[in-house]
Amino acid sequence: MLYYLFNYLDREFDIPGAGVFQYISFRAGMAIILSLLITIVFGRQLIELLRRKQAGETIRDLGLEGQMEKKGTPTMGGIIIIGAIVVPVLLFAKLDNIYVILLLVSTLWLGTIGFIDDYIKVFKKNKEGLAGRFKIVGQVGIGLIVGLTLYFNEDVVIREFDQPGLVASTEILAPDYQSINFEDVKSTKTTIPFVKNNEFDYKNLIPFLSEDYTWIIYVLAVIFIVTAMSNGANITDGIDGLAAGTSAIIGLTLGLLAYLSGNVIFSQYLNIMYIPNLGELAIYSTAFVGACVGFLWYNAYPAQVFMGDTGSLSLAAVIAVLALVIRKEFLIPLLCGVFLIENVSVMLQVFYFKYTKKKYGEGRRIFKMAPLHHHYQKLNYHESKIVSRFWIVGMFLAILTLATLKLR
Repeated sequence: MLYYLFNYLDREFDIPGAGVFQYISFRAGMAIILSLLITIVFGRQLIELLRRKQAGETIRDLGLEGQMEKKGTPTMGGIIIIGAIVVPVLLFAKLDNIYVILLLVSTLWLGTIGFIDDYIKVFKKNKEGLAGRFKIVGQVGIGLIVGLTLYFNEDVVIREFDQPGLVASTEILAPDYQSINFEDVKSTKTTIPFVKNNEFDYKNLIPFLSEDYTWIIYVLAVIFIVTAMSNGANITDGIDGLAAGTSAIIGLTLGLLAYLSGNVIFSQYLNIMYIPNLGELAIYSTAFVGACVGFLWYNAYPAQVFMGDTGSLSLAAVIAVLALVIRKEFLIPLLCGVFLIENVSVMLQVFYFKYTKKKYGEGRRIFKMAPLHHHYQKLNYHESKIVSRFWIVGMFLAILTLATLKLR
């Protein structure tokens, strides 16, 4: 909203300084500052409110050191994460941008599902929370909306140039690039690492089908990614600061990729697809990072508040949809490797236990406990050390993800 206000003031009254709101970098900086302030300033008030409402976490005794000390710690702290994302975006982003709209809807949609789940667990004293089938319906529903919008909306295009390299040459200044022939095209192309041109088209998944069916394949892929991401973030949110810190690293990386893909000079220099109007998502990404880092003020060990499903599902929504929008969803297994290995550890544990029980009559385990962070807790690693090392792994994966832009 402030973008439109200051744009009007600059255009009509030529007020000094009003034009600075035209710059994405300035608005992104303001978004992260405001997001941090919202989480830190209002986080304390939310914690006190949750304590008064007795919205404490119910802890199941798993025999982990220091676990029972967390009993009664306020949960549903994801409310402040959502607020710290949405408010800066509403103030500083262009609200007619289809990508911004899609991310706002996704964040609020999955955040609401998480809130209902937490509400049932905390206030209705039902440890199961929202029934799994309703969660799946919600995840599939938002996946369907995102997939159909990205496929059919006319504003979702990529720009193809006749002379791709020339745009980024020193002979062409940024304002003059439109003198080069280009075409905005609807496409289901996405980025895939470690191949020659770094591109893959969904229509090639089933080459013997008509292109009229491509949208079905694409939408199903989107639904799978959104659902898998939701479960991944949820499982990772098991010890203090792990999900929030890891999400901040992922969000920062995706924000940088969004800015590069939305900038005609950088995208052409790096030889990656240019997506018009995508740079605006740098503002959403910085608000997201600010919300995660600010939440760590209260969620770092020893946690004063947990994000609950309200937070973990909203974080998953942002990461999944942001990756899809910037056409980097095939980088998710690499960039979100911490989430992936947490999920895989659970699946391996369950599979191996069932397999050995059937074969030997006694269930055996690969890990001392799953997900993986609990395995290290059983090995007597301190929570803060586990989280710090997982963050370091996340940073390494983020750097490797950025390197894939040139590893072909």
